[in-house]
Amino acid sequence: MTTSTLLRSLRYRSFTLLWLGQTISHLGDSLYSVALAWWVLEQTGSALAMGAVLVCTYAPMVLFTLVGGVLADRLPRLQVMVFSDMLSGLVVTIVALLAMSGNLALWHVYVASTLFGFFSAFFEPAYQAAIPDITPRDALASANSLTSLSRQLIGIGGPALAAALVAVGGTSIAFTLNALSFFLSAALVAPLPAAPSAQPTGRGMLGGLAEGLRAVLAQPWLWVTIGLFSLVNLTALAPVSVALPFLVHEQFGDRVGLLGLLLSASAAGAVAMALWLGQARALRRRGPLAYGATLVAGLALAAMGLGLDAAGLALALFTQGAMLSIFGLIWTRTLQELVPRELLGRVVSIDMLGSFLLLPLGFALVGWLVDRVGASNVFLLGGASTAALMIIGLLHPAVRRLD
Repeated sequence: MTTSTLLRSLRYRSFTLLWLGQTISHLGDSLYSVALAWWVLEQTGSALAMGAVLVCTYAPMVLFTLVGGVLADRLPRLQVMVFSDMLSGLVVTIVALLAMSGNLALWHVYVASTLFGFFSAFFEPAYQAAIPDITPRDALASANSLTSLSRQLIGIGGPALAAALVAVGGTSIAFTLNALSFFLSAALVAPLPAAPSAQPTGRGMLGGLAEGLRAVLAQPWLWVTIGLFSLVNLTALAPVSVALPFLVHEQFGDRVGLLGLLLSASAAGAVAMALWLGQARALRRRGPLAYGATLVAGLALAAMGLGLDAAGLALALFTQGAMLSIFGLIWTRTLQELVPRELLGRVVSIDMLGSFLLLPLGFALVGWLVDRVGASNVFLLGGASTAALMIIGLLHPAVRRLD
C-alpha cells in the first residue's frame, strides 16, 4: 500500500480534470453555505428561515432525482454535468450581484436554493455514473477515495476560509467566488470526450424509471441497503447535525470552539479512512465490512450520550466519521463495479432518493426529541438504533455474501 496507489486515478487525464473541477466547486459551495447562513442570520435572526432554505434545497432533489438518473443514462453524462454547473454558476452570479447592490431579499435566496436542488438532482447521478466511464476498474478505489478526501479536507478548512472572507469582504465576495468555482468546474470538464454509453432498454421516462427500479429490486443487497440506510440518515446523521451543539452546551456551556473541533474530528476520521481505502485495489467481504463499520459508528454515537469528556467526544466523533466513511467508500465502489453501466445513473438516483427522502423528517424529529429528552438521550437512542439496524441487515444472506 503506497501513496502512488492512492494517486493511481490521477494518471488518467479525464478523471484528473473532473476531480479538480469538483474540488474547486466543492470549495466554492463551502464558502457559499457559510456566507449564506451568516446572511440569513443577519437579515432575519430566524432559525426557521434557515430551515426553510434547507427545505428548498432538498425538496427538488427528492422530487427530481429519479428523472436525473434516467437522463444520466440517456444523455452524455459529462455534458449533463457541464450544463448543470453553468446554470448553477449563473444563479449564484445573480445572487452575488443582488448582494453587492444591497437588493438581495430572502425570497431570492429561497428561489436560488430551489434551483440549486433542482440542478443537483441531475448533476449528482451523472457525476457518480461518469467516474467508471473514465476510470479503469483497478483505479476506482483511488478515484472514490480522492473524491471523498478532497470533500472532507474542504469540510475542515472551508468554513474557516469562508468566515475570514466574509469578515474581510462581506458575504458578496463568497457568493462571487462560488459562482466562479462553478464556471471553472464547467471549463475543466467541457473539453473531455464523452464516453460511449449503451442505450437503456426502457422506452420513455417512465419506462426508464421502471427499468431502474427493477434493477434495484432484483438485487437484495441493493434494496435492503437503500432501505436500511434511509433510516440510518435519521438515526446517525441527524443527531450530529442537530443535537451536537446542544450536547456541547449541556455539558460544557457556550464553547463554540469545542463544537468546531468536534466536527473537525469527524471529518479527520473520514480523511483517515479515505487515505487507507484509497490504497486498496481489491476489497473482500464488502457487506460485512460496510455494515460492521456502520455498527461501530452507531456504538460510538451511543457512547456520546454517556457523559464523555471533551477528549472522549472527539474520539467518538473521529470513530463515527471514520466508520461512516468506510461504508460510503465501499458502497460507491460496489455500485460502480456491480451495477451495469447503462443502469448506473438510475440506480444512483434511487439510492439518492432513499438517502434524502427522510432527512427533513429526521432533522425535525431530532429537534423535537432534544427539546423533550435532552441531547444525551438523543445520541443514546440514535446510536443504539443505528447498531440495531445494522444487525438486522446482517441477518440477510445477500448482505453477508456481498464480496
